[in-house]
Amino acid sequence: MTTRFSLILLLNVAGLALFFSWYLPVNHGFWFPLDSAIFHFFNQALAKSPAFLWLVAVTNNRAFDGCSLLAMGCLMLSFWLKEDKSGRRHILIIGLVMLLFAVVINQLATAIIPVKRSSPTLFFTDIYRVSELLHIPTKDASRNSFPGDHGMMLLIFSTIMLRYFGKKAFAISLIIFVVFAFPRVMIGAHWFTDIAVGSLSVALIALPWCLMTPLSDRIIALFGHHLPGKMQQIKNK
Repeated sequence: MTTRFSLILLLNVAGLALFFSWYLPVNHGFWFPLDSAIFHFFNQALAKSPAFLWLVAVTNNRAFDGCSLLAMGCLMLSFWLKEDKSGRRHILIIGLVMLLFAVVINQLATAIIPVKRSSPTLFFTDIYRVSELLHIPTKDASRNSFPGDHGMMLLIFSTIMLRYFGKKAFAISLIIFVVFAFPRVMIGAHWFTDIAVGSLSVALIALPWCLMTPLSDRIIALFGHHLPGKMQQIKNK
């Protein structure tokens, strides 16, 4: 793959501008009123609608995280089923590289970003918490919510799908991203900007260097060479 440095740098600048538009202003500038309004909108709805309360509780249960993995797996499975033995092995290797990127990028982001931020349920007082209203296992708080690691993982998956499986797969993966990342915002375990600023800015800075350079192809080729089985020549899609 030909490295497009101009586009990579443009995406990096966009990511940095997004992050610093939130990080530099006092009290996060215009982002904080938006964060607060979104949190209180959903928080008030918890007391008004039992159906919404249960929806938010269920979609933030740890078991629901497994559903996000299942959704991602099903999307990749739809491509895997169409391939021969070599192609299926290639898709499995892409999945391994995706997990590698997710772990490395998440660890680097956590170590480098100078932010320690509690979730809105721990920041605001006189608010509703799902775990107190229903007393069932659900994640409604976090002492280190920025950047949103769940949203970051789903964005990494989405960009991998765009790079190797095309625009239609990317569109479906974005739906998966919204469905499984934003329940954390609805319950108050994350601020809106944990995802819209934190996860997205990390993705804009890190992922272009992984997917718009030969790096991902080379790692896939390396895995293909050393893992059991014979791999045919990698095809860019």
